[in-house]
Amino acid sequence: MKRRIQQYFITGLLVWLPMGITVWILMWLMGMLDGIFLAVLGAADAVIPGIHPLVERLRNVPGLGVILVAVVIFSTGVFVANMFGQWWVGQWDKLMNRIPVVRSIYTSVKQVADTLFSGSGHAFSKALLIQYPRQGSWTIAFLTGKPGGEVATHLSDDFVSVYVPTTPNPTSGFFLMMPRSDVVELKMSVDDALKYIISMGVVVPGGPAALPAPSGSASSP
Repeated sequence: MKRRIQQYFITGLLVWLPMGITVWILMWLMGMLDGIFLAVLGAADAVIPGIHPLVERLRNVPGLGVILVAVVIFSTGVFVANMFGQWWVGQWDKLMNRIPVVRSIYTSVKQVADTLFSGSGHAFSKALLIQYPRQGSWTIAFLTGKPGGEVATHLSDDFVSVYVPTTPNPTSGFFLMMPRSDVVELKMSVDDALKYIISMGVVVPGGPAALPAPSGSASSP
């Protein structure tokens, strides 16, 4: 009886846990976008006289920040898709590059964003299998490119840059430069590799059929 109750509880947990985590992530994203919207409203309230009543009404509309931020992002994409918009982006980049402290942060984030979302680069294009943190211990990593600049002049062999994510939070991890000969390219997609990492090896790419058969499962002749 106790075992059956435990089984029912685990089954119910497996149903609600993914849903709960999904809702939590969506609520976190909505809260972040609403926070951006409220910050803009606060700045407008401080600068524009007589707008306070409208600001207070807009603050109490749930989800309005998410909709407006999404509209602004989409409208910006439409605006930048022509030569006039690209000229304005170029002027903005020049302005940001003239500010000493902002320049370092802005250019670094812009380069990473251009590499990740351009679609033409190799960042996070392949899942890899590497030995880390020691020989004989294997983990999954992602290809991010090749070493360049001064670093490349000190590496005589063919090296690649890889990112080793942590579990269960893949947004933190380690950046490594390794010989290409020490890297094993996997056929699994990046999405499958991320699921494998986040689940701590529980969700196997390819489904249950990809799991190795137990040692004693072979039927005797």
